Amino acid sequence: MPQFAKTILGVMPRLYRLLNGRGMGPTLILTTVGAKSGRKREVHLTAFREGDGWLVVGSRGGSTGHPAWYLNMARHPDEVWEQVGSRFIRVKPETLKGDARAKAWQRIVSKYSTYSAYQRSTDREIPVIRLTPVA
Repeated sequence: MPQFAKTILGVMPRLYRLLNGRGMGPTLILTTVGAKSGRKREVHLTAFREGDGWLVVGSRGGSTGHPAWYLNMARHPDEVWEQVGSRFIRVKPETLKGDARAKAWQRIVSKYSTYSAYQRSTDREIPVIRLTPVA
């Protein structure tokens, strides 16, 4: 990834917090713990409301590998948080499979067709993850 893209992606969580997410579309900040570093990592993601939680997509722009945040969640599933607006809570991630994934995927691509193009550009199945609030 080019350095300017990394810089922009690094600024997005701060901008989101500054604005409390206002005017940034259906998005959230996902905080994970690095699979290798053990340090907290943040990423700004497009999100899709589902019940009392959210769906996020591990597209990484259609590249061949999963995004780092997805790998972090797999390594540390009990250390995942979301920020929506000014609300910051711990969530349980669940990668959807089978029919649940297919239905969620259809709903997502009907709103953002770019994800269809991402899927066509890679051999891996792009994961759809449900983030459910932890009581």
